[in-house]
Amino acid sequence: MSGNVYALLGAALAVILAGMGSAIGVGIAGQAASGVVTEDPSKFAKVLIMQLLPGTQGIYGLLVGFITLSKIGLLGGGLLDLSKADGLLVLCACLPIGIVGLISAYYQGKTSAAAIGIVAKKPEQFGKAMLFPAMVETYAILALLVSILAVTNLPF
Repeated sequence: MSGNVYALLGAALAVILAGMGSAIGVGIAGQAASGVVTEDPSKFAKVLIMQLLPGTQGIYGLLVGFITLSKIGLLGGGLLDLSKADGLLVLCACLPIGIVGLISAYYQGKTSAAAIGIVAKKPEQFGKAMLFPAMVETYAILALLVSILAVTNLPF
């Protein structure tokens, strides 16, 4: 395989894995949110915010994918001719957000579902409940930073 194929695989994995995690996480939280809204429609806005939290990892993966495509010249119209080693560097640079995005979005969905349960019983505790899924977000942000720093500082 050429270096360009590895680089494109890296961009694709950042988007696909993080996006899959977000879809799963948002689905898990959405199931909990649906139950709450069925019982009390006035809580819709609060539970919707909780449901959306696991969706950020997909956005992070998409961001790294775009940065990667730009770095290798695909978006600028001048695709670089990458060596196999350079392509593997790009692939490795994209993996943190792909893998961490997949896993953290899943667990953020589960944590959001639990937080939605708090809001269902005690809506005044919304601020405190938000902290639980927000803690999971921290690790997705760290992976995002590593991937962005790695991709943007590649030596080509």
